Amino acid sequence: MEFGQEIAALWGEYFESREIGVDDDFFALGGNSLTGIKIIDRVAQDYGVRLSVRDFYLAQTPARVAELIEQGRAAA
Repeated sequence: MEFGQEIAALWGEYFESREIGVDDDFFALGGNSLTGIKIIDRVAQDYGVRLSVRDFYLAQTPARVAELIEQGRAAA
């Protein structure tokens, strides 16, 4: 599974197990600050990368969040 798809699946857990695509927009899906914080915390737990709320919101899609996680892992 491509890493972006893995992140999309993780998002699906917070959007009532809906099928989320790698290019789906967080806000268009109905994402809010509480959902964002939960996903950011989960990313930190599962991947050891702490994303800022700002970076997460600017990324907006699972594909771009996956890129941020990979950059964070490479910098560690």
